[in-house]
Amino acid sequence: MLWVKEKILLPVILMIVLAVSRIPGLLPQNFSAVYALIFCAGVFFPRRLVWWLPLVTMLVSDLLLNWYYHAHYQTPIFSPELFGNYLAYAAFLWLGRWFGSKASFVSLVGGGLICAVLFYLVSNTIAWLFNPFHNPEYTKTLAGWWIALTRGTAGYAQTWEFFRNTLTSSGLFTALFAGAMKLMDALDPAEEEEPVEEQPEEPASEHPEDASQPSHPAA
Repeated sequence: MLWVKEKILLPVILMIVLAVSRIPGLLPQNFSAVYALIFCAGVFFPRRLVWWLPLVTMLVSDLLLNWYYHAHYQTPIFSPELFGNYLAYAAFLWLGRWFGSKASFVSLVGGGLICAVLFYLVSNTIAWLFNPFHNPEYTKTLAGWWIALTRGTAGYAQTWEFFRNTLTSSGLFTALFAGAMKLMDALDPAEEEEPVEEQPEEPASEHPEDASQPSHPAA
């Protein structure tokens, strides 16, 4: 199949899994496969797919999710947090390319955890900068930033609890996908060595000197 030969099938399946995992209520709150799968896309996707396929998948799923939440909870369809999110996603892809598929399993799991920490810092910092009307405690001070990172908006679970779920899920999904890829590589038969081409024999000369033939007796 062309899709298998061109290494397109696996990236497409992975992005379908990513989109499905974002269906509201499918996973616990902030228990997300997004950060791990985008990071792993950076690690394992072919170069021609690594940037546009994950980002387009996220954009389409974000638009659908924002429309759903707007219809049910009157939340805005667009918010400044989206800019920060996509900066973080691009950083995950770059980080995955930097690690590369030859990195060890432990290193890749560590990379997935780094992505969770990065998203936690970026998303909550942007909320602190652009969301003061929803939380008056988000003052433009170090104390306000610390509240955004630890306690969050009143009436919701505390920010550190979201971070705990994000960190756990990112480590888990990175381990599952990276482990599966490493196992597939280990089970693949070793590539056969190309046979060495035999050098063509030199043609015999027209007048070979055969030392094995008896010499003529002297006259």
